[in-house]
Amino acid sequence: MSAQETFGNGKYEAVIGLEVHAQMLTETKIFCGCSTKFGAEPNTQTCPVDIGMPGVLPVLNKKAVEFAIKTGLAMGCRISTYSRFARKNYFYPDLPKGYQVSQYELPICEGGHIDIVVDGAVKRIGITRIHMEEDAGKNIHESSSGNYSFVDLNRAGVPLMEIVSEPDIRTPKEAAEYMRKMRSILRYLGVCDGNMEQGSLRCDANISMRPVGQKEFGIRAELKNMNSFRFIEKALEYEINRQISVLEEGGKVVQETRLWDSAAGVTQSMRTKEEAHDYRYFPEPDLVPIEVTQEWIKGIEAGLPELPDAKRERFVSSYGIPEYDAELLTSERAISDWYERAVTAGGQPKAVSNWMMGELMRLLNEENKSLEDCLLKPEQLAGMLKLMDNGTISGKIAKTVFEEMYRGGKDADAVVKEKGLVQISDEGAIEKAIDEVLARSAKEVERYRAGDEKLIGFFVGQVMKAMKGKANPQLLNDLLKRKLQ
Repeated sequence: MSAQETFGNGKYEAVIGLEVHAQMLTETKIFCGCSTKFGAEPNTQTCPVDIGMPGVLPVLNKKAVEFAIKTGLAMGCRISTYSRFARKNYFYPDLPKGYQVSQYELPICEGGHIDIVVDGAVKRIGITRIHMEEDAGKNIHESSSGNYSFVDLNRAGVPLMEIVSEPDIRTPKEAAEYMRKMRSILRYLGVCDGNMEQGSLRCDANISMRPVGQKEFGIRAELKNMNSFRFIEKALEYEINRQISVLEEGGKVVQETRLWDSAAGVTQSMRTKEEAHDYRYFPEPDLVPIEVTQEWIKGIEAGLPELPDAKRERFVSSYGIPEYDAELLTSERAISDWYERAVTAGGQPKAVSNWMMGELMRLLNEENKSLEDCLLKPEQLAGMLKLMDNGTISGKIAKTVFEEMYRGGKDADAVVKEKGLVQISDEGAIEKAIDEVLARSAKEVERYRAGDEKLIGFFVGQVMKAMKGKANPQLLNDLLKRKLQ
């Protein structure tokens, strides 16, 4: 899809804005000292503050403020030197207080942008605001042993950033790319683990359709809690088609909140959409306003890591690798760090890139592992590449060595020694094998000399088979061509 894509036979344009909820990687909750660790027994990480007992007072987690400022700086936002919390009033069973402590008219960050690349073109998606708030608990609906629900309040009070985009997104593909880029930035910063399956990064989308050329927005629907890039694309694609069908039939799109049913592949109406006045916002009386000094902002800014875009440009200019390689290698901070360690240890930049994007990612994907779980160290890959460069092992042998290193975390030297995989560069030994192959392949030799030069691959394969893949490929090819002439 391109940035100018239209829908409904070119008659309509989609207008999409995303509200992303990112759970901050603080050790404790935003207003109390309870743990934020995922996976604990239900209701074991709570206290009177986060379950809303009368008479308790919240205390703001300073680390959460720092993380929000850090994120705002990385996304080019203006950092507010004065902001405050508000009470957002609504009832849910998993929100014990009956209101959520959030930020409303005075958020911590405003403005900013994220640049994405779609179909080779760069597009800038504006960010309206980033504000802090507390998460709600979790409802667990039980149907196997009765029609009732449980409430787990471990997540109540976990610090969130809500990152609200401008309505600059025009296609489902752009929305997914925006989410991927945001996840990458948040993980680079170390402020959110980006685990969408566990709900630490989730997304709501506001989407409307308008006739091409019309400036005014159409009536929007909100899609709630999408937790994978694939679901974001699928849900938006479905909703675009649904709204076009309504408009084409002469109806009106209703402003409402809808849920994505991933099993059925449809969006379903949940409730009519609330407006800001429905929440009866008012300043949180139990928390003082937040005053952020320029010194504090500058200190956080000085500690920002090199971010994906800057790192990608440096990889291209410093290491001479293609843009495509650099894009993949900088998508995750752990991947880029691993790559640079391998290059620093002596691996040729393009060779390291090839092995990482090829064999390493293949093995990790097969086992559904992340690079952090990998036994193979960057320095070990560099060591294996040196053995290839000095002719100790061939490229074919290297694949066997690499997999052994990956499985057991051993150095290449040790694997080569244990498995007897040293490349044979003895001309006499290779010549002997070539002579034996040519002697039993008289018809193929005759065809080759008659002009069927594609048979060179057949001869190479036969010699390699005879020498158990250990023959020096370059030497083998040179000797073989000489004997066949």
